[in-house]
Amino acid sequence: MLVDSHCHLDRLNFNDLHDGVADVLEKAKQQGVEHCLAVATSLDAFPQMMDCIGEFPQVFASCGMHPLYVQDHQYQQQAHRELATDPRVVAIGETGLDYYYTPETKPEQKRVFAEQIELAVELDKPLIIHTRDAKQDTLDLLKQHGAERCGGVLHCFTEDLDMAEAAIELGFYISCSGIVTFNSAKKLQQVFTQLPIERLLVETDSPYLAPVPHRGKENQPAYTREVAHFLARLKGVSMPELAAQTTDNFFRLFKLAEKQV
Repeated sequence: MLVDSHCHLDRLNFNDLHDGVADVLEKAKQQGVEHCLAVATSLDAFPQMMDCIGEFPQVFASCGMHPLYVQDHQYQQQAHRELATDPRVVAIGETGLDYYYTPETKPEQKRVFAEQIELAVELDKPLIIHTRDAKQDTLDLLKQHGAERCGGVLHCFTEDLDMAEAAIELGFYISCSGIVTFNSAKKLQQVFTQLPIERLLVETDSPYLAPVPHRGKENQPAYTREVAHFLARLKGVSMPELAAQTTDNFFRLFKLAEKQV
C-alpha cells in the first residue's frame, strides 16, 4: 500500500481528464495508492477543498496558507484555528517560505509562517512545509517557535543534504516528489540516497510535477507509484519494503489520520 502524502485534489482537471474525485481515487487504488492527503494553499480555498473530498474517508486534509499567497490573502490566526480544528484536518499547511518567486514579501512570509508554526504546536498537528531558497530562515523559525513539539514534513524536497539532516534532527520527515525522477535532478537523487528510509514520505503534489514517464502531463495520485518505484531503486530496497516503510512513516507522523482497511 502507498500513500500520496501531498496532493491538491481540488485542482485536478475534472472537465477533460477525470470523472470526479471518485474516478481519481479509483485510478490511484488500481496502482496501490490507498490514501491521500489533500493540502490547502489558502484559508479562502479550504472550504471548497473540503467539499471536494468530503465523502471520501481515505482522503485526509491539511489547512494552511502557502507563502506565495500571503500577498493576496489576509492571514488571521483565529480564522485558521477555527478551520483547523475540523476533525478531518490532520496537519497545518501548506506553509513555509519561498524567496525564489516572491522575495519582496519576506517579512510578511516570516510573520505568517511563525504564526502557523505556533498554531500547529498549540493544536499538536504536524506542519507541512514549503521551502525554496529560504533554508536558514526556515530552519531558524522552526527552531525559534518550537516546531519539534509538533513535527512535520518538508514536502516536495529540493534542497541540500544539510537542510534535510537539520530538519530530521528536529523530528521532521522529508518527502520525495516526482522531481526526483527528472534527468536534471542528479544532485537531488544523491541527497535521497543518503537519507534514512525511516524518515521519508512519497507524494505527487498533484496536479503539478508529474514524474517520468508522465512528465509534461497533469499529475495525479496514481503516479505516486512511479515516485515510490524510483525512490526504491535509489535506496536499493524492494518496492514492497519502500511502500510499507513510507506508509508506516505517514501514519506515524499524521497520527490523527485513520487508516482505512
